[in-house]
Amino acid sequence: MKENDTWTLGGHTFTSRFILGSGKYSMELIKAALENAGAEIITLALRRVSEGGKTNILDYIPEGVTVLPNTSGARNAQEAVRIARLAREAGCGDFVKIEVIHDSKYLLPDNYETARATEILAKEGFVVMPYMYPDLNAARDMQNAGAACIMPLAAPIGTNKGLSTKEFIQILIDEIDLPVITDAGIGRPSQACEAMEMGCAAIMANTAIATAGDITAMASAFRLAIEAGRKAYLSGLGRVLDKEASASSPLTGFLRD
Repeated sequence: MKENDTWTLGGHTFTSRFILGSGKYSMELIKAALENAGAEIITLALRRVSEGGKTNILDYIPEGVTVLPNTSGARNAQEAVRIARLAREAGCGDFVKIEVIHDSKYLLPDNYETARATEILAKEGFVVMPYMYPDLNAARDMQNAGAACIMPLAAPIGTNKGLSTKEFIQILIDEIDLPVITDAGIGRPSQACEAMEMGCAAIMANTAIATAGDITAMASAFRLAIEAGRKAYLSGLGRVLDKEASASSPLTGFLRD
């Protein structure tokens, strides 16, 4: 097992595999994500950088933490590209999470428009992190378009339903030569652990922590779960037998037919 288990995205090296999403925000949540979950990447919607002109969220994100603007609110590639460019002009850097959603009921991402935006922004030097429905062909399109990673949803945004798309995420892990970051729908630390055991590079979560009874304790729980899942993956999980039992200790003469 690796002593220094880091991972790289857009030329930046990270040690934490927890990313704070942007669904719900409070200063308590940001503090817990940084201090208790160990977040090194924090996502924010551009429209939330300033809350009514009184509080600037960026003031609460310390130097050295990577800010990941997302294109929340974009309904097509053109709108996503415009939001990404505005974020860079506002000083948010070159990282961008592409989020293109025009379905207001289920909030499912539009893979086609996401791939279009990814291609445009990658050519402009952005580190593009596309949020997508876990479809292998779409993931290949995004990889070919220059995506830095793939961010498949585990379940619809904000539902805390867990790994509803587990089998499809596993296909992406097996077939796509990019970091796979599970995004949206993870509701429990145990689900984050399971995703890491599958081979995900990182977990993005927000609602699961933001809606917990104790935000600080839940942030810590997610950190431990992600670390445990990663260690299990690197260690090599034991075999699973479909039919027969297998004794862990030798069965000697004291058992008879």
